[in-house]
Amino acid sequence: MARAEAVTLPWRVSWPRLQPRAWLVRAAPTRRSLAVGLGMLAFALGGYMLARESSLFAISRIEVQGGSPEIDRQVDHALASLVGTPLVGLDGSAVLRKVDALPTVVRASYDRAFPHTLRLTVLPERAAAVLRRGPDSWLVSLRGRVIEHLGSGAEPGLPRVWVSARTPVRTGAELSGGGAAVAARAVGLAGPFGARVATASFTDGALVFHLRSGLEVLLGSGGDIRLKVAVAERTLAAVPSGSTFLDVSVPGRPVSGTGSPAIGTAKSSSGG
Repeated sequence: MARAEAVTLPWRVSWPRLQPRAWLVRAAPTRRSLAVGLGMLAFALGGYMLARESSLFAISRIEVQGGSPEIDRQVDHALASLVGTPLVGLDGSAVLRKVDALPTVVRASYDRAFPHTLRLTVLPERAAAVLRRGPDSWLVSLRGRVIEHLGSGAEPGLPRVWVSARTPVRTGAELSGGGAAVAARAVGLAGPFGARVATASFTDGALVFHLRSGLEVLLGSGGDIRLKVAVAERTLAAVPSGSTFLDVSVPGRPVSGTGSPAIGTAKSSSGG
């Protein structure tokens, strides 16, 4: 019988030997490829400048999403000067500054919808209360921003927040850190319960909701509004007849009673 024997052959990897200069010559682009690349770059720049300076992509339509028809009109008016200008090269920061400056808008974003449409999405301010200063009225947002001046008796379903005659009020500005701002934000955070509130005040660190029923709800500081409102809503059904106030400043121990809660009570009872 024949025997086969394995024979190990000598084998070794042989790497190509390249001189650095030769490698650079091979890797460097040719004059032709450089010319083609520069030509493409020039073509792209020329196309960009043409689109930027011509009416090829001029804005002819501004679409607004997320707001009411009134807010749409305000945005259209604020950006009217952009109609006819090119979408290419649009200064987006300037667009957003104009829209964000509107008293009815919290913030906005934009998108270029080529060839001729500028599309904006806005987050509108949410009305929380009516600010009263003597005979004047303003609509105030949840953030305490003055949205617009109102006529007498407007927005009867919203709580009233009163300020002194010396308090400066400017449409588009946010209320200062005083009591009016705290009260306006509080009724906004109260959710559906805010419909029961006739007026709200924040004086000497004490937040009070004066309900349409005549009952006063004491919330103490301006913190934990949602929790305190939830406790008040649950407790109202158990408040004894004839009570003039409900104190939920300590949410775990709501107290109702009669008299003036600011100087003590004539009689009180726990509820809830």
